[in-house]
Amino acid sequence: MLPFPHLTELGSSWTHVLLALGAGLILPSVVDPTNNRHRAALMGISFLLALRYVWWRGTETLAPAGWTIDMLASWSLFALEMLALIGSISAFTIMSRIRLRSEEADAHEGWWGEQEPRVAILIATYNEELEILERTIVGARSLRHKNKEVLVLDDSRRDWLRDYCAEQGVRYMRRPDNKGSKAGNINHCLDRLAEDPVPPDFVAVLDADFVPHRGFISRSLALFHDPRVALVQTPQHFFNADPIQHNLGISRSYPDEQRFFFDYMQPSRDAWGIAICCGTSSICRWSALREMGGFPTESVTEDFLLTLALQERGWKTVYLAEPLTEGLAPEGLKEYVTQRARWCLGLMQIARSKYGPLAKNNLRLRDRWSVIDSVFFWLTSFPFRIAVVVYPLLYWFFNVIVVNATLTDVISYFGVYFVWSFLAQRTLMPGMFVPVLHDTSQLIGALPISRAAFTGLFRPKGHPFSVTAKGGDRTKVIVQWEMMSPFLVLLVLTLLGLTLGIFVDRFAFNDAGDGKWVVIFWTIYNVFVLLMTILACVELPRRERHIADLPDRGILVTDGDIRRQWISSLTMEEARLRGKIYPVGATGLLRLRDVGDVPVEVIAQTVDGNRVRLRPTPVQREALMIRFYAEGAAPGTGRAQLAGLLAGLGQRLSFSDRR
Repeated sequence: MLPFPHLTELGSSWTHVLLALGAGLILPSVVDPTNNRHRAALMGISFLLALRYVWWRGTETLAPAGWTIDMLASWSLFALEMLALIGSISAFTIMSRIRLRSEEADAHEGWWGEQEPRVAILIATYNEELEILERTIVGARSLRHKNKEVLVLDDSRRDWLRDYCAEQGVRYMRRPDNKGSKAGNINHCLDRLAEDPVPPDFVAVLDADFVPHRGFISRSLALFHDPRVALVQTPQHFFNADPIQHNLGISRSYPDEQRFFFDYMQPSRDAWGIAICCGTSSICRWSALREMGGFPTESVTEDFLLTLALQERGWKTVYLAEPLTEGLAPEGLKEYVTQRARWCLGLMQIARSKYGPLAKNNLRLRDRWSVIDSVFFWLTSFPFRIAVVVYPLLYWFFNVIVVNATLTDVISYFGVYFVWSFLAQRTLMPGMFVPVLHDTSQLIGALPISRAAFTGLFRPKGHPFSVTAKGGDRTKVIVQWEMMSPFLVLLVLTLLGLTLGIFVDRFAFNDAGDGKWVVIFWTIYNVFVLLMTILACVELPRRERHIADLPDRGILVTDGDIRRQWISSLTMEEARLRGKIYPVGATGLLRLRDVGDVPVEVIAQTVDGNRVRLRPTPVQREALMIRFYAEGAAPGTGRAQLAGLLAGLGQRLSFSDRR
């Protein structure tokens, strides 16, 4: 019997969705995202709807048992989907709590008394250019915490870097080999620090391309008031757009891919006591590090492994959700995907190590769950994303019915689950998920990440550490044909299958009944995802911008003429000014906040002003670095903005100049 007898079956199904939609739309007005009871209620409903969907999929949509292609395709997709759904349910459970520690940091600020703890700030470097390293070194020197020592750990043994460190008054270290990669480099430094007359009390770790904000040390140290805390991790935010943001033209209206993890997942993990170390932007207690002999080297993701090693010994790892550092995201698509494949490989190595969830160790049950949750994410999400694109083709070309379901049931079971889960996540994590773009970010790295997942799981040892390249020449359009080609093939096959199914009688299969509409929906959806993925494989030139600093005002002084002008773009080398237009070649001084009067030269006229080249003194250059990277709030975009997304994508598709 229909729950709404006056409606058709289809109308009744849509009523279910509308009820979920209506309930979901009022959530922001009644739910407090910081209230754990509210969060648990929302995630609990998502969990129940997921179980309802699983029951329907398992009992009503699978092909009959038998050695047929339909059975093989139907059951294999169901298995992939269920594994991915287990990962989602695990994530729902983690997200049902949250812990924010800013008030705790406020309450325990300066708990150490008059004598500041001694902090060693380790900057691990391998092949980065001076342009990247200097801002990190300058930022570390400018930290407000006085009792500190900055150490540059050079694993490439570069004399020019040794000389630069001497000029900057920071300590330079090199070692005779590269054994243990980054973890080995840090451990070599820890051994040398242990030989000092006064070893540090705490050790902060920064990647070579991450600049600390001036309060990074003091704010993080406040959480060490608890003697059981061994490590404090802070977020990693980025002052440049990642390749997907940049190549799709949405860097101002769509958050970078890691924003969800650092702004939402880590505070939830912290509420469960399973916050993880992410390497850079973390501070560790010296005694805890020495107790365990330094950073573990059994995985290429030594940071997560460090977390487990500390937790096994009874130490606590906590998370401070404040923007206290900012760094350089991979600018090239290959580097972006390689980095994530390395994270995936490292996690699989951990799962197979002595700290794995099934190994004999002293890890708590929640720590084992933490590893299992990560394994499910890497091992299921990306293969399932490939399957979603490939499996509809089986119907169009071979009449293989993968999901034997009516349209009304799909709407009632899947539609309700999807709408509620999306709106619940939108309430707790506003602006984090835009369906097509979220799937694009997963699909673009799905093949190498899936390969890394299975390689790491079945052959965990013998894989070299792959350094993520940063910087380099980004002034040209580069088409990543090798990465794009699988998506081009899938797009052609998807469009061909859809066209044949519509216009060619031989391929106009109707065995799926009205479930064919489901296949059509996913086919059209996949077309959009594949188009976005292909577009993201066309890498656009980059021009450095500092979005967080704009707009701003400056005073331009030239030939006795003093004008207040708007600064619409500002980098270390150039500024774009809006105001009176000056002739090319004119010189003067541009007065910048916290920097002073910087010598400038007009190099181009624009419609509403000029572009000028900055010629800062060494002192002014350091002041610019501090202003750009070491002060202010989190850079970039914190949530998706629909109008900006549409405008950015439209501008990208029009191939107009976005600079």
